Amino acid sequence: MRVELGLTSFADNQDIYTENGHMPALSNAERIRNIVEEIKLADQLGLDIYGLGEHHREDYAVSDPGTVLAAAAAVTENIKLSSAVTVLSSDDPVRVYQQFATIDGLSNGRAEIMAGRGSFIESFPLFGYDLNHYQQLFDEKLDLLMTINRHEIVHWEGQLRPSIDGLGVYPRAVQPELPIWLATGGTPESSIKAGRLGLPIVYAIIGGNPKRFARNVAMYRAAAESEGHDASKIQVATHSWGYIAETDEQAQREFYRPTEQHHNVLAKERGWPMFTMEHYEREVGPNGAMYVGSPETVAQKIIETVEALGINRFMMHLPIGSMPHERTMNAIRLFGEKVKPIVDKYFEDK
Repeated sequence: MRVELGLTSFADNQDIYTENGHMPALSNAERIRNIVEEIKLADQLGLDIYGLGEHHREDYAVSDPGTVLAAAAAVTENIKLSSAVTVLSSDDPVRVYQQFATIDGLSNGRAEIMAGRGSFIESFPLFGYDLNHYQQLFDEKLDLLMTINRHEIVHWEGQLRPSIDGLGVYPRAVQPELPIWLATGGTPESSIKAGRLGLPIVYAIIGGNPKRFARNVAMYRAAAESEGHDASKIQVATHSWGYIAETDEQAQREFYRPTEQHHNVLAKERGWPMFTMEHYEREVGPNGAMYVGSPETVAQKIIETVEALGINRFMMHLPIGSMPHERTMNAIRLFGEKVKPIVDKYFEDK
């Protein structure tokens, strides 16, 4: 058994908080260049996948993951390059396919798409979409994206998006079909939908015990098998917040302030309770959703999650909030040099 290990990022770009104070945010240009460096390092260390998120607001540096991933394609050799996520409801599936087919060409077959509805809604008014059509837009555009992925000449009828009658979509990807993963926060409906469509699924686990997602995974697998999809080819991934340092104490100390700052910005917008040390300690503990600690601690927690959920891929979301670039790079280095060998050996020996 082999488990893919990788990273995701939202290109957070707020003031940089540490246990000793804070510094002003980087320019978006510098943050984007740092991300390309992070992807390059992850590739050099043998990590399997890097996913980059899409946001349309001041405190995130990347609104167009595809452009950044294209830059990364030119300086990497093996790592898979994915959105995390593409907010498909407010994008156009033709352009999404063309963009990632281009990345696939630049990378010689390493592009993937994670498609989701998105937990941030700024793109809807920005591009003129009605939030009342939130679910219908996603369903219709996912269907079109899957059609384009499978057919060079497209015959497709839409209601919210204009129909396509016998037109070609170019360039075509290097891969026969681009991997399209459905990303979800864990709603039962998403698990069932992905299973019925035969799409691989990614669960964002950012709170509570990851093992509670076993029910979602079971629903997904049952839905896939009920539609006749090959059970041996079903792929399940998770992504969760995490950070690695030389010791548990150091990792937990360094990760607290940026996590608190990130959470509290959204808490004020969404009416959530403010972040507390009690909450933090629960989430970094053995039954929480944050993978924070020494390489040995993080590796063991990943192993337990993989075995509990039967997943094929684990992705650590790093950083959450804004951290000094050198700390992020060091955490990536420890992930590749220390965590990955522990996880790989455990499953090779199974």
